[in-house]
Amino acid sequence: MMQETILSIQRINKHFGGVIALKDVSFDVLRNEIVGLMGPNGAGKTTLLNIIAGEYRPDSGAVKFKGHDITRHPSHKSCQFGISRTYQIPQPFVNLSVWDHLRVSSIFGKKAGTTSTKVDFEKILDMVGLLERKNTIAHDLPILSLKKLELARALACDPELLLMDEVAAGLTDIEIPKILETIKAIRAEGKTIILVEHVMKVMVNAVDRIVVLDKGAVICDGACDFVMNDEKVVGAYFGA
Repeated sequence: MMQETILSIQRINKHFGGVIALKDVSFDVLRNEIVGLMGPNGAGKTTLLNIIAGEYRPDSGAVKFKGHDITRHPSHKSCQFGISRTYQIPQPFVNLSVWDHLRVSSIFGKKAGTTSTKVDFEKILDMVGLLERKNTIAHDLPILSLKKLELARALACDPELLLMDEVAAGLTDIEIPKILETIKAIRAEGKTIILVEHVMKVMVNAVDRIVVLDKGAVICDGACDFVMNDEKVVGAYFGA
């Protein structure tokens, strides 16, 4: 049986002044797939996440989610439609508790047309390793816990598509297996994931396939082994 395409990126272009951030970017994501988004610094990865999430609008091209054109949706509408994201640099409400962060996300990020939520906050916090700190104020959390909070509040929106921007950055070798377990547990809940990550142990062990950007353009799209041995990818990271 052919898998359903949940997200379609169609010839996306984005400029900032004279800088080309994204150039004719196209690829599809299947429902319940984990797609890794790789590329050297400045390749356009976060810009693409911002466009998918509705924070930026492309200069041309289209983003289609579940068959609907969401290219011009503002970020809150995209969230209510089923897309949520984490940020590379955590952006908490510093005076709110961990638990209240999830409440806010659930209330304001819930899907359009729903009147209540069945999201299990304790299950989410246990999944990311913050259950014991559910009453802690964000101001009192260390940076790694703030990154876990980013993920928890994105999940509290009950998304169908989750955009994860470098959630493993700064983790130790002991902590990396836990984030791998978390990513797999999220997928087991029926979520689709686009994962931006520089920690290769996470990328290689978590994703189904990798899309590589360089200078704003897709230079490779395929299984991990294929991508890691592609000459264009090696050249983008290490030079010709």
